[in-house]
Amino acid sequence: MPIRILPDELINQIAAGEVIERPASVVKELVENALDAAARRIEVEVERGGTAGIVVRDDGIGIAPAEIPLALSRHATSKIGSLEDLERLGTLGFRGEALPSIASVSRLTLASRTAGAAHAARVEVREGAVSAPLPDPLPQGTRIEVRDLFFNVPARRKFLRSEATEYQHIARMLERLALSRFDVAFTLVHNGRTVWSLPEARSPAHQLERVARICGEEFAGHVLQLDHHTERHRLSGWIALPTFSRSQADLQFAYLNGRFVRDKLIGGAVRLAYQDVLFGGRFPAYLLYLEIPPEEVDVNAHPQKLEVRFRDSRRAHDFVMRTVERALAETRPTATSAGSAPLDWLAASGRFAADAAPRQAHFTLPPARSAGGSGVAGAWSGAVADGAAAHGAGEATPGAADAHARSDGTPPLGFAIAQLHGIYILAQAVNGLVLVDMHAAHERVMYERMKRVLAGDTARQALLVPHVLEVTAAQADAAERHAGEFDALGFELARLAPTRVTVRAVPSLLADDDAYGVLDEVLTDLAEHGRSRKVEESINQRLATMACHAAVRAHRHLSLAEMNDLLRAMEGTERADQCNHGRPTWVRVSLEDLDRLFLRGR
Repeated sequence: MPIRILPDELINQIAAGEVIERPASVVKELVENALDAAARRIEVEVERGGTAGIVVRDDGIGIAPAEIPLALSRHATSKIGSLEDLERLGTLGFRGEALPSIASVSRLTLASRTAGAAHAARVEVREGAVSAPLPDPLPQGTRIEVRDLFFNVPARRKFLRSEATEYQHIARMLERLALSRFDVAFTLVHNGRTVWSLPEARSPAHQLERVARICGEEFAGHVLQLDHHTERHRLSGWIALPTFSRSQADLQFAYLNGRFVRDKLIGGAVRLAYQDVLFGGRFPAYLLYLEIPPEEVDVNAHPQKLEVRFRDSRRAHDFVMRTVERALAETRPTATSAGSAPLDWLAASGRFAADAAPRQAHFTLPPARSAGGSGVAGAWSGAVADGAAAHGAGEATPGAADAHARSDGTPPLGFAIAQLHGIYILAQAVNGLVLVDMHAAHERVMYERMKRVLAGDTARQALLVPHVLEVTAAQADAAERHAGEFDALGFELARLAPTRVTVRAVPSLLADDDAYGVLDEVLTDLAEHGRSRKVEESINQRLATMACHAAVRAHRHLSLAEMNDLLRAMEGTERADQCNHGRPTWVRVSLEDLDRLFLRGR
């Protein structure tokens, strides 16, 4: 066929093929438009999973009658006007293709009213033709009705799933949008029945209630809240405690400048931050909001804008990873935390309760505390005197002040009173009982102590005969560029040829392992991504194994002084809420829990 310009209707249908995958895609585009229009209430009503009908109502600024035909035209938008605007996007939509694309594969009716207008204007789009506007009694805002989706594209309609499946996609899509804007009220109606209605949530407590409604009360009851910012970056939201891990990545929500994204960089950064506290094969759960200057990210890299490109990917990656890692480092015993093990066996006392204000304290990230302090970490030094074990509130023990000890001198984990079956430590705290898995706890204490010692010691082992690595030119370039970093890690490298690197020394901790295999992986990462943590990961794995072997074993009898020494060490140790494998180390059973268990006062 000769080259010719395609008709507008076919162009719109091609665009719809990129943007409108299923009914949930229609909901996404229409709700995002409503959010861009400053809506504070959005209602979504669907019929038969969205295949028969979708109605989206909002109370936003509306569209002027003269601009309605333009809104239904290709690439017509009020959101950008120049290339500079495209590079600093502050809106969810900007291409001006959603409405004409949806209208090209459905029967669309649009009614809208601006502030001060006498009435709304309504138009219908059929087969690409826009009707003349008619008056409509709609209050301020916009109402868009989409009927018979894909009625004129039978091939696309055949790919739709069952009504229940399509409805679930819509519900999940709307939930993700509801998590992006707590200041907006959302309602979902399916087949005439209100499924859920979320009021606006401006206070932290109400925001957590919305999180609990969408992500589950169990998630909301096992989270740390974080909010960290630099001059140009901010990361806020909630991360689940390591002991609330998942068998799949089904509770991972990441938002970039208010936009839900499935970004490998953010996901990889969070995974790295959890690697020291998560059990093998498990996935972290999180709800994170990353804010960076709009000009530092390209959101136009994917038709559905689910993937983005960062101008400085390494900086963004390290910011996310370090922020989450720092928050997880604070998972240590405090006077207000309930412990790291679930308490579902105690009448669900560990679950989230929206109206239990005193229990909100453990949702908030504790203030930064010094990681230094106790020299007792990992050693049975007997630093806690028997008098302290007998509740003599003398001078505070090392690390206790950092762990929110009470003003009367009672530390967060209390004082040991017994050892159970040579496995658990029983301690009496201010308001109940504390149970500690002594091996898991000591393993974490030993591991963190070893890391601190190693941080100031780049011990290396010189090789009698230098080892020659055959590498790619890109890997050899990376070895030269990062020579200082390799030296700090304990490697001594030199480039012999364009594709050859000689190794004269390796870190002592990796001398008995496959140090050259680790080095090759590091060089590959540096050549491809400009960063790598393979050396740190390998060293930490070795340290974790050493700590596990060095930790006190089950059935070893401990004196009260030794048990108290471990409790004080836990209070001053980062990540002490879980062992190196991600298992919980301690739990608090309050007097209220015990009273409820034994029906006291009833």
